[in-house]
Amino acid sequence: MRRASPECLRPVRAAAGVADSEIIIRILEPLATPERRQRIQQVLAARLEAVTLILDSPHDPHNAAAVLRSCDAFGVSRVHVVERHEAFLASHAVAKGSERWVETVVHPNAASALAATRASGHRLIATHPTGELEPSELASVPRLALVIGNEHGGIEPDLSAACHSRVRVPMRGFVESLNLSVSAAILLCFATAGRPGDLPVAEQRKLYARGLVQSVPRAEDILRASGVWP
Repeated sequence: MRRASPECLRPVRAAAGVADSEIIIRILEPLATPERRQRIQQVLAARLEAVTLILDSPHDPHNAAAVLRSCDAFGVSRVHVVERHEAFLASHAVAKGSERWVETVVHPNAASALAATRASGHRLIATHPTGELEPSELASVPRLALVIGNEHGGIEPDLSAACHSRVRVPMRGFVESLNLSVSAAILLCFATAGRPGDLPVAEQRKLYARGLVQSVPRAEDILRASGVWP
């Protein structure tokens, strides 16, 4: 997919602060159907903070969007992206709205991403065809940051050197590797298996407010009239 395509977007997090979130919830919650409110809250209760991804300068917007979609599907709440040489773009058609539910934290270099994941206590595990770990071992890592490299160059040395270990996807065929987004989906399936939701309540409330904005017809007009929305 061409990065200049009009349907490629730069995922951003437009989350309100905790106080603003509570105001939004107070105004919009009565206007959403009980079924929709229950669905959003059910999904957010299963969201994970213990598992995250670090994408090292992904190039293809199709791959980027597919990874975000897999993160949403497996309950991963946050993705770190090292941009390096070009902006992180995702295909809107492939993401199917998942970019609205997964926080994308963009870093200009590996040092910034490493500082963020060290502060959150995540253990970095790189993807590699000859990794010593099996995918099933990922579920036992208490706080995991799965590091996935560029489609062509893989993981850059400055980020690879900081990884504690490597994980492989076992292969039986003639090909030696899988597409970036396919590998991510397989490994996330194993990494998230059996983990209970652990997203802090404050983060859940921010996402709940965002979900109400997306669910209530003319939500922005209603909030603007209430003096909440710019």
